[in-house]
Amino acid sequence: MPASTTTSVNLLASRSPLMGWLAVVSVMLGIFVIVTTEILPIGLLTSIGSSFTVSDGMAGLMMTMPGFLAAISAPLVTAATRRFDRRLMLCVFMFLLALANFLAAAAPNYWLVLTSRIMVGITIGGFWSIGAGLAERLVPPASVGRATAVIFSAVPLGSVLGVPTGTLIGHLTGWRTAFIIMGALTVGVLAMVFLLVPPLPPVHATRLGDLNGMLRNVNTRFALLLTFLVVLAHFGTYTYVTPFLEQVTHAGGGLITAFLLLYGAAGILGNFLGGAWVARYPRTVIGLAAALISAVTLLLPALGRWETGAVILLVVWGIAYGAVPVASQAWFSIAAPHAPEAASVLFTASFQATISIGALVGGVILDRTSPSTVMLLGGCTALLMVLVGARFAESPAGPDCNERS
Repeated sequence: MPASTTTSVNLLASRSPLMGWLAVVSVMLGIFVIVTTEILPIGLLTSIGSSFTVSDGMAGLMMTMPGFLAAISAPLVTAATRRFDRRLMLCVFMFLLALANFLAAAAPNYWLVLTSRIMVGITIGGFWSIGAGLAERLVPPASVGRATAVIFSAVPLGSVLGVPTGTLIGHLTGWRTAFIIMGALTVGVLAMVFLLVPPLPPVHATRLGDLNGMLRNVNTRFALLLTFLVVLAHFGTYTYVTPFLEQVTHAGGGLITAFLLLYGAAGILGNFLGGAWVARYPRTVIGLAAALISAVTLLLPALGRWETGAVILLVVWGIAYGAVPVASQAWFSIAAPHAPEAASVLFTASFQATISIGALVGGVILDRTSPSTVMLLGGCTALLMVLVGARFAESPAGPDCNERS
């Protein structure tokens, strides 16, 4: 056994279970502030855009920039820092995120806001790739599954608590205040990570060559294709849900906040439902999620004109998308069971790259057409993912992760 692995095992044995779970919560909160910061502009898109006199599509670059940088930084930063203590790197990324939030709050022009979003992207790529696979180093083996679920619960929690709350603060006191509060919260999480997460010498260091090897695996390529299509459909539409609710549903700021809150609550339900079923039915979970996203976005232009129709569809959308991250991560883990950090890197890079592409494409379409057209095209993309997934499952070279009985 390598010395670094032995040190990690001995460290785990010497720590109390309570300290292990507090470390897990610290990592979860780190991902929570990252997710919240990343998608916070969704609820404040029109407010920020009007402050700098830019279009909604141009304002969508606030979603494009973090995803693009995260996709690049996930493999590069993880490989470049493979010899550094993982706790140290988590603290560095939290410090960078705090600076990004404060820079956005103080930015006198839109280009400095985009600069802050570049910093957010680097944080996402580094922290997520390292933090997503740390559960097995913080708690005993019997608790790893639950600890992983706790860490990933930060994704829907960011939607249900972070974005609606940030949107509400933005409407009441201005969007800059929302970023100031996020910066302060990030500083608090940085302190928690430093105090509660133990020193974590690197083990099974991820190299760029490991990622190249994984890409030759047919199941890895299939996981990449699934992730690309379903995340493209979601973020190409959800990034611009606020302009849709304003222009098509004619909802006010307070009502939009309530709608996003309900969407986030539904996302938590979808996360736990997906987590409960994905181990036995991975193909069904992600296929059903994509089918529901397709149905919702195709129906929104017609039924979303009324507040009741819009809120019902948003709840279904939240449940569907809540299952997507855990299902996508499961596909990558199945494709690379012996390289968990490398699987997390590929998952992070592909997910974030597609967020960037989806927000960019959706913004270009929005500026040239309408929010309803964006929804329709996103629905067609999600439907394509369902068809591709069904076709691949029927192929003799299909995934090894068939439904378990």
